[in-house]
Formats: sequence, C-alpha cells, structure tokens
Amino acid sequence: MSITQDRKAEVIKDNARAKGDTGSPEVQVAILSERIANLTEHFKTHAKDNHSRRGLLKLVSQRRRLLDYLKKKDQARYEALIQKLGLRR
Repeated sequence: MSITQDRKAEVIKDNARAKGDTGSPEVQVAILSERIANLTEHFKTHAKDNHSRRGLLKLVSQRRRLLDYLKKKDQARYEALIQKLGLRR
C-alpha cells in the first residue's frame, strides 16, 4: 500500500524545487498524491478495509491543507502543481 523507497525518491526528484529539497509543499503534495493513488487501488480489491479508509481520509485532508497553504502563499506555484499532478482543484 505504501510507496517504495525508489518510487518516493523519483517523486521527490521530479517535484523538488532545488537539490536536496524534501520539505517544500510541492514535494509533500506529490508524495501524498502517490500514497492516495496507491490506497485507492487497494480499495478496489479490499472494499471493507475501513481502518485503511480512515488513513486515506487523513491523507486527503492533509494534502488539501498543504494545497490551501500553497494557494495562499503563491498562486502561480499552486496552479503549476495542480496542473502537473492532474488534480482537479
């Protein structure tokens, strides 16, 4: 269900603003989006896994808060990120 170290490193490299960047909102949102996608796939075969569903809801709300923060701080970065990740909002 969680992402592998290799995949996480790849996501960080693709979304980092500078070398060694792991804490920017862009990187955090990209990692959360990857985890959300993995959990969504998990629920296609395990529909009654309500414990993991609670974790999914927490991940979604955490991503939403990070996106709201980024939108408030820098609208252009926000729009570029949602375009890159294919998020609706």
